Order: sequence, then structure tokens, then C-alpha cells
Amino acid sequence: MIIEVHYRVNGKGYKAKESNAHIQLSESKTENRHTVTVTAKTDITLKYAGGKTGVRLQSKDHFFLNGYQSWTDTKEFIRLETENNIYRLPIWHVKQFSFDSYGDASFYFYFRPLLHGYDVFYSRGRNCSFFFNRNSAVSYLIFQVSRWTGKVYMMADLREVKLRAGETLTVLDYSFAPDFESGMRLFREAFSPKTPEKIFGYTSWYNYYQNINEAQILRDLDALDSRFNLFQIDDGYETFVGDWTQIDKQKFPNGLAPIIQKIHEKGLKAGIWLAPFVAETKSELYKNHPDWFRKNKSGKPVKCGSNWSGFYALDLENPEVRDHIESSLKFFMDMGFDFFKLDFLYAANLPAYPGKTRSMVAEEAYAFLRRVLGDRLILGCGATPFNCAGKFDYLRVGPDVSLEFDDVWFMRLMHRERISTKVTLQNTIYRSFFNGILFGNDPDVFVLRDDNVLLSKEQKRALLTINSLFGNVLMTSDNIAEYDEEKENLLREAMNCFQNAKVTSFERDGRNIRIRYELNGEEKTLIYDTKKGILL
Repeated sequence: MIIEVHYRVNGKGYKAKESNAHIQLSESKTENRHTVTVTAKTDITLKYAGGKTGVRLQSKDHFFLNGYQSWTDTKEFIRLETENNIYRLPIWHVKQFSFDSYGDASFYFYFRPLLHGYDVFYSRGRNCSFFFNRNSAVSYLIFQVSRWTGKVYMMADLREVKLRAGETLTVLDYSFAPDFESGMRLFREAFSPKTPEKIFGYTSWYNYYQNINEAQILRDLDALDSRFNLFQIDDGYETFVGDWTQIDKQKFPNGLAPIIQKIHEKGLKAGIWLAPFVAETKSELYKNHPDWFRKNKSGKPVKCGSNWSGFYALDLENPEVRDHIESSLKFFMDMGFDFFKLDFLYAANLPAYPGKTRSMVAEEAYAFLRRVLGDRLILGCGATPFNCAGKFDYLRVGPDVSLEFDDVWFMRLMHRERISTKVTLQNTIYRSFFNGILFGNDPDVFVLRDDNVLLSKEQKRALLTINSLFGNVLMTSDNIAEYDEEKENLLREAMNCFQNAKVTSFERDGRNIRIRYELNGEEKTLIYDTKKGILL
């Protein structure tokens, strides 16, 4: 593979495939690894480094493209398929609801002839291959597939990194293999295997959302039996997002400490939800500290989305902001929480930080969370996966489960980070090879209850079964005391899969996915219909 480096000197753009008056290029190649470093001979600003991979896909070859962050739709494609694009909506509508803030749409140009993904790529068929990024501390490795020609390109996103004369940077470092199996061997060797404890837990979100209170929480806690090892209080305990230490006294008149005590008395870990890098407009934090929020080129705070009353990104270069995040987390640590679900983490690097790539910013932000929380368990969500390796114990690998199978028609056409049971099941399967290598996978919740849900009985069964087969975390928001015998039998079967099953392969077959696994000495096969959301 011939590497080309794009950079600027005094505002003028250059491309180089070999050393020149501006840069010294050094390459190291082995059978399965390629590393490229740049040494600046004068002050330069980097843009990209990459080139053609040499892979050329046939029209029916299946290939995997990893979405930008946890919620981004991720799957095996064929060349005829297209990517959702938020800008299919009128621009005023996009800006009204900040649809372009959740993924990469604000900094990656969506071009219909190309499909793209981040940090890992594989292909099946006549042209098998497996590539993955070993340089995520510096840059994202973006894979691009031409829908017209089938050619595959890779590009390290180095935008705005400045090198002074004499400085050296590794701009590209990736491994490659000729097929999925040998690629997976390299993948395991590159990242120390992660074997966190399996979590079977309860979270309050997917039944009550923000409408929680002490009575509901204690009632559902009382229903849990000895199979559970986690009880998590989700969004809604705080007065406003960002004001984490201000517990809503109307909902929780006695605060959270007595609930933590009851959780521990049942022998469970106590979990709490936070979004540490953001605050909503109604919060005291946003009103009282406008200087704590990262500004765009126009001097306005960077909006991260339209959830709640609209929410904005904190400035992680501000020492007072880091002190605020640390004191908020320690507030819950001191209270006795064992497990931290940290959400909307893409907000760390949604704003630009001149001189740093987005991947560098994410690496620093996630490492900061780990340093503060020490040995407490961390479940990341809305985060860029490769930056989480070695920092988080668990990561959500899909969007939120919806209480219906999929979203409204226009969201299905354009939004890559939408709430969707359909998408999260797809992500759960296709990102399953991350599990136990980068972190423990969280596929999100299952629901079996009959009320406050629009999923069919067969869709609920598929959700439970696939989550139990592919995840390291199995969660629900149901009050299981209300389960009848049929639901209890389904849960018992799923728990057997969760603890004992081993998936041996999965492969796309049209709109279906064929799943093979071993359970209690038997080989089993499931066929999942991705369009209907049921097991055939």
C-alpha cells in the first residue's frame, strides 16, 4: 500500500508519498502490520494520511463498516446499499433539532458514492480482508468503500495537528490479514483480552424514563431475586442534567443514600447514570457558568442535541470544568455507588480543539474519567469504541432500545443515531467481536412486560435471546415480580444462554442473519429476520 500524507505549510496544501523538503517519511512493514511516521523539517499542519488498501469488492461481497459512536448504525453492507444521511432533511429542520450533533455529520462529508466506517473493516466473499487501527490514541482510521468500483480506501484523520520542525508523529499504524479468522487472532493479540464480570441488572429508564421516584425504585428493587447483581438508577433523580449533586427532593425526599443501603443489603451493586460532559439549558450550571462551555467559531456554545431543554458541551480544557466533573463523580463515589453509566460521551470531542485530533480528545477525556473513578465499574455510552479500550469496563454497542421496533419513516431514512430496537439488535450482532477484547459489550435492555411497550411477543423474544447470546451485560427495566410462568421460562432459558452459550459464527444472508452457537454441548442455529425483528 502506497501512503500519501496531506499537510499544509504556511496555509498552502501539499501531498507527499516520500520524503521531501518539508517532511521525513519513515515506514515499517511486516507481514501483518504497517506503520508510518512523519518528522517535520519545518512547521507543518497535518490533514490526512492514507491510500488504497488493495481490496476491491465484488457487488455481492459482504463488508463490515463500524459506525462512529455507540449509537451509530453498524452492520455488514453490500455495495448497492447506501448510508443514512441527516442532510436529506431540510437544513432548517436539521438545525432546529440539532440532528447533526449526534454523530459525525458535522465534520465528515457524506458523499453518496461512498460508504464509510471507523477503525475496523473486514470483508467476506471472494475478496476477504481484515484491517484495524492500532493508532487510535492519535487518530481515527476511516475506511471508505466506493459503491461504484468496489475499491477500499483508508484515511487517518489528522486534521489540525501541528508539528514543529524536528517533531515526530506516528500518523498511521494498522494491522491487516487476509480473512476474518486470522484478522481476529491479530485483533486479540493487539488488545489485552478484557473479561469483566457479567452483569445481570435492572435500570429504571426503559419503563419510567425521567418519571421516577423513591416508591417506584424501591418497589422494583424489592422484586429482584438472587440472579441479579446490579440495580441502576437512571436519569431523573437530578433536578436538571448537569446539576448532578442536586437531587430532586420531590421525587427523592430522603435522597439516594437510603436506597443505596437497601441495594447493598440485597447483595447488589449500586449503579448511577450521569452525562458528565454536558449540561442542559435549564440547569444552574448552564445559567451560572456560561464560560464553562466550549464555543464554536461564532462564539456560541456547542450544542450537542435537543434532548431535555437542549444541551451543550463543557470545555474540557478549562481546569474549573474538570474540577466540576471530578467533584460530581466523587459525590456519587462517596455516597457508595459501585457502577457508573456515563452517557453522551461523544460530547467530549464534538467541539474542535485546535492542535488535537478528535481521537486525541476522546482518548484524554475517557482516560480522565477512568483516573477519577479508579476501580469503580464504568459503562460508557454514546462513545467512540476504540478510544474506550483499556479505559471502560463495558460499552453500549448500539442505540437505545425503543418500546416499538423502529422509528418513524423519515428518521429511518436519515438518522444514524436514532432510538431503534431494530438498529440496536443489528449492532449487537455485528459488533459482537469487540466483546471481551476492547471491553464487555452492553447490547441494552430486554423487555418482556405487556404494558407500556409496543413490541410484539416474538420481537421481545428475539431481543431477549440475541442480547443473552451476544452481550456481557443483560439488563431490563421490567418489574419481574409481575412475570407469569411463560415470561419466567423465557428468562430462565435466556439466563442459561447468557452464562453458558458461545457464539461460533454469524453471517448475513440477505435480510436475515444466521447465528450458530454452542450451548451445554449442543450446536444450535438461529436465523434472525432483521426486517421483522423475529427469530425464524
